[in-house]
Amino acid sequence: MIRIAVDGMGGDRAPRAVVDGTVQAAHLLNEVEIILVGRKDRLSKELSRFHPLPKNLKLHDAPEVIGMGESPAISVRRKPDSSICQMVELAKAKQVNAIISAGNTGAMVVAASLGLGLLEGIERPGIAILLPSLNGLTLLIDVGANIDSKPEHLLQYGLMGSVVMRRVVGRKNPSVGLLNVGEEESKGTDFHRQAFKLLEESSLNFIGNMEGREIYTGKCDVIVCDGFVGNVVLKVSEGMALAIRELQVREMKRTLLNKLGAVLLLPAFKRLKKQMDYTEYGGAPLLGIDGVCFISHGSSNAKAIRNAIRAAATFVAHEVNQQIVAATHQMARQKVH
Repeated sequence: MIRIAVDGMGGDRAPRAVVDGTVQAAHLLNEVEIILVGRKDRLSKELSRFHPLPKNLKLHDAPEVIGMGESPAISVRRKPDSSICQMVELAKAKQVNAIISAGNTGAMVVAASLGLGLLEGIERPGIAILLPSLNGLTLLIDVGANIDSKPEHLLQYGLMGSVVMRRVVGRKNPSVGLLNVGEEESKGTDFHRQAFKLLEESSLNFIGNMEGREIYTGKCDVIVCDGFVGNVVLKVSEGMALAIRELQVREMKRTLLNKLGAVLLLPAFKRLKKQMDYTEYGGAPLLGIDGVCFISHGSSNAKAIRNAIRAAATFVAHEVNQQIVAATHQMARQKVH
């Protein structure tokens, strides 16, 4: 049985939204045991709303909480009994196969990196997020785990992203692009030119530089960048999606003709909204960690938590980490030859 630990205290809507999503997932995923980690009294109170409780749902007491605004390194060191740190301990002891949190992202990265270590051949973890595109899904990595990247890290991001797109999404030979300010090889800083060379000389299906305007075209399956740039792209994308949605609503209400047209287009609008809804994907995997670790949006609702649990179970079932290690070994052998 797959066992997944969920941070019951993490996120802007915790613990209620987390508990609701966890209960939903427990009903849907009978083959998965879910362990809610957090303050037992508060979690028990939320769970009392459900009768009967799913048999595959357990509690693990963690009396401390790391707040969203706390320093990651300091809070992890000073709060070993926090829900995030206790989840990592469960994973380290092999009592769970995956951990999920919508709480402090930095604390999750620090705790998982220190407590679980990195996969063989990986120097820095990267947060990968699946974005909707004109050609299905595109994976962007890194979106915030490592803002001080080296060119070698971007090569490793490309490798890990390719494994995810191949094993989980089903792309046979995922294409990899480097996010840059222009398509030419000479574009960007020295950092980008070095990363370009490493990617070009690798066995990955590298197709060159990708400009920001190409992220959502589906031209590329995996786009690599440093965590600073990736996080800016992510936040701009979130803001743009909200703005477009609001502008659509305003235009639909502006005239009677627009209102009539909106009624006819309502099914299409609903499908579009679903494609752009982050809750459909649940969370972003922290790739490179020696364990399955998912980071959910801070404002995650029950649906997002439920889908994050489902996604984590899929990662475990598809043995993504084992495939990443195998891919690093293969790349190392090719480099020698």
